[in-house]
Amino acid sequence: MEWSRPACIPVTAAAVVLLLLLLPRFCSPAGDKLTPGESLLPGETIVSDGGAFALGFFAPSNATPGRQYVGIWYNNIPVQTVVWVANRDAPVTVGDARSGNSSSSSSSAPSLALANGSASTDLVLSDAGGSRVVWTTNTTSSGTGSTAVLLNSGNFVLRSPNGTTLWQSFDHPTDTFIPDMKVGLRYRTHDGARIVSWRGPGDPSPGTFSYGMDPRTSLQMLMWNGTRTYWRSSAWTGYMTVSRYHATTGTVIYVAVVDSEDEIYMTFHVNDGAPPTRYVVTGAGRFQLLSWNRDASAWTTLESWPSRSCSPYGSCGAYGYCDNTLAVATCRCLDGFEPASPAEWSGGVFSRGCRRRSQQQALAPCGGEDDGDAFLDMPNMKVPDRFVLLGTNVSSGDECAAECRRNCSCVAYAYANLRRSSAKGDTARCLVWTADLVDAQMVGALWGVTAETLHLRVPAGFTGPVSSFQYYSFPFVFPRLLFFVSRPHASSSCNCSPNLATLYVFV
Repeated sequence: MEWSRPACIPVTAAAVVLLLLLLPRFCSPAGDKLTPGESLLPGETIVSDGGAFALGFFAPSNATPGRQYVGIWYNNIPVQTVVWVANRDAPVTVGDARSGNSSSSSSSAPSLALANGSASTDLVLSDAGGSRVVWTTNTTSSGTGSTAVLLNSGNFVLRSPNGTTLWQSFDHPTDTFIPDMKVGLRYRTHDGARIVSWRGPGDPSPGTFSYGMDPRTSLQMLMWNGTRTYWRSSAWTGYMTVSRYHATTGTVIYVAVVDSEDEIYMTFHVNDGAPPTRYVVTGAGRFQLLSWNRDASAWTTLESWPSRSCSPYGSCGAYGYCDNTLAVATCRCLDGFEPASPAEWSGGVFSRGCRRRSQQQALAPCGGEDDGDAFLDMPNMKVPDRFVLLGTNVSSGDECAAECRRNCSCVAYAYANLRRSSAKGDTARCLVWTADLVDAQMVGALWGVTAETLHLRVPAGFTGPVSSFQYYSFPFVFPRLLFFVSRPHASSSCNCSPNLATLYVFV
């Protein structure tokens, strides 16, 4: 819908920024975009072409009166749900120019404008009276005549006249992860965007919890509480079963990780006709999957992580694991280990973890491949953290076991056959552990492709099931399932495979 507005007064490109700061606003936006010289004021919105999203000024519930932010929210949901905030660190003071009162004086109101300078075009949010720039896209690309468009995906894009993307809100997420967004790492700089919680219900400034790709391996997703790892997803197993159906809202989620020449990132999609669906990092430390329930006219929580009492990172200590197969999840010791402090363990304090049961069960001195040590199978596991991914020279379970046995420090390994899930590149994935095993979980066979077998190194003579090298794959085909083939990376500094077509499932 277009607003009635006064005709735009033509000015030269070099004078636009000065005019935006010193003079009243001459033009209001129309439709789904901002063009040079136009300004968005409190009470005005632009709406994506398909009507799914709106952008404008908003005041969170419980916010300090008079403080507002520029954000994007669902346009067709009665409960305002913000998915992105531009100035989350710096609210503007609205004064008399409140939401819904567009008749107030534009010269005394904050504004979002597309400022067309002599070298570049940027989105600029200025405070009331235009005396201070609160937020800007600050692009480095040269050129003028750009436009800012709100797409129906919820992405706010600054485009050059030839259609090149100069800046986009999807590259600067706040607390919400919506379809077609991506969260990952750039190989050249080894950094990437994170989803960061709001500080509070009325305060969208960055909170304590964040979610992103593990910068050490890129084979798993992490949640941080400040700088401390708080929760960890499963490591990628290589299987292509990544869709999950939720009957409550009729939503099918397709999750994929795309590995390209320059970056690796996670993205997700939903089935056609699905209601609005989003992941969000909450201020309480939850990574939640929410879908709009049209019948209840409310958001329904489909999944939430951490999901069990011992799911937070490292809850069971070194060589302990969280047993999710029980009605009430609890910590247990890996086979061949016992609580390091029996008294604390029986009292429900598991942080000190476990130790080998006796010195007689210590591993043999390093003696190469014939040291007598064996491997104990622990199936249906979410493998521990702190793994090392071996290169493409390992192509079978036997070779993976041999690599572990040759390393005096190796205490466990896990192997995955990727032949069913990779048209090119790696055909196997071998993980080995050379330090304490931390954050393992038993997830059960019903968890499907998330579960794999951990082969725990044990001393000669240990009684228990030994490795049989049986591997299983689950080849399913789903509509709209995305499959990406990667290429080698010339300058990757992370401990990750350069040829993985990767797909994730969460636990």
